[in-house]
Amino acid sequence: MIVIKNLIKQFEDNVVVNIPALSIYDGEIVGIVGNNGAGKTSLLRMMLDLVKPEKGFIQSGELDVSRSEKWKYYTSSYLDQNFLIDFLTPIEYFDFLSVVNEIEKLSLKKRIEEMKNFLSVELLETKKLIRNLSSGEKHKVGITGAFISSPKVLILDEPFNHLDPTSQIQLKSLLIGINKRESTTIIVSSHNLSHISDICTRVLLLVNGIVSIDGRNTSDTMKKIETHFKV
Repeated sequence: MIVIKNLIKQFEDNVVVNIPALSIYDGEIVGIVGNNGAGKTSLLRMMLDLVKPEKGFIQSGELDVSRSEKWKYYTSSYLDQNFLIDFLTPIEYFDFLSVVNEIEKLSLKKRIEEMKNFLSVELLETKKLIRNLSSGEKHKVGITGAFISSPKVLILDEPFNHLDPTSQIQLKSLLIGINKRESTTIIVSSHNLSHISDICTRVLLLVNGIVSIDGRNTSDTMKKIETHFKV
């Protein structure tokens, strides 16, 4: 379980996240929605201890993410292309991740096989460096890398961006599949309400860094969120 208490993040005088209390339970698929500047990415970065809050804390499995490294062994993420090592080819990048995460070659091969349709044979066999791939191809490599370690917690920021419709559908199937098979807790931000509605069990609406709506993924919850964006 991920527990957030009295969390405040600000840049100069602008408070971008203000969450008094929030718990994300094991096995949930949580979708975070909100307009640009709502605080979605800042919240995810604090969950990964990439950004420090001014106040409050985040616990992952009872571990304060700012004071422990142990949560990193079961957590995986892809937020943007800065997570990639762009002087490697895709397969070299996956091999590197397998070494860092102490993944056996057989397990790596199995995971890549599961992702093959999403990633494409061309990307697996290419000799191109990641820096020379298209934005969509880089995105696929980053997301695949996040899947490789079979994480207990998976955090993705706008994972459907840069993907064509076929790849978006494949990714939704992969996310639902890993959640059902491995009870992976998944936290996803997206501007696209349709994608969130398709995969998530719970939806959070952030407005100016505040959780304005927090509910199960039901037609009533989605209607409330849609109404907010229509105003």
